[in-house]
Amino acid sequence: MLETLISSKTRIKLLLKFFLNSNNSSYLRGLESEFGDSTNAIRLELNKLETAGLLKSNQEGNKKYFRANTKHPLYGDINNILLKFTGLDKIVERVVEEVGDLELVLVVGQLAKGLSSEVIDLILVGNIDREYAFELVQKAEVKLNKKIKYLCYTPAEFKLVKADTYMHEHLLLWSK
Repeated sequence: MLETLISSKTRIKLLLKFFLNSNNSSYLRGLESEFGDSTNAIRLELNKLETAGLLKSNQEGNKKYFRANTKHPLYGDINNILLKFTGLDKIVERVVEEVGDLELVLVVGQLAKGLSSEVIDLILVGNIDREYAFELVQKAEVKLNKKIKYLCYTPAEFKLVKADTYMHEHLLLWSK
């Protein structure tokens, strides 16, 4: 669907990378290896997005790092479009609001890195009815036509594992 609005596949990848998770930053060669696209195509799109003010950059040594400009007036709108494109908005509607006493939902894996994926990896933290969560996830998978992998943790369990496992690359989807 997004491909009909934005004809450049490289631009879509860049928008996913930087606007789905505003904590993501990267440089040209890193994006080249991540996307498998030519540096020239990536550079052209980065320059267009930076000129438009959608991306900001900073120099670290000989590398120019890019990240989303969260202060841009369109940042929230682009983020919402990407949440709809990836199906993450439906996760909030279908699972998060009905699963129990939930405190936190994190997206990990490919989507947290800003890469397109047919699998949504979730971490659910709270006192959750796990059987009901399983039913809701199955319904959400059918609606989204995507596979959803998830782990459930109580708050105490999550405190034990989060520092080592999930906190380096995650996208906060929802919190209490």
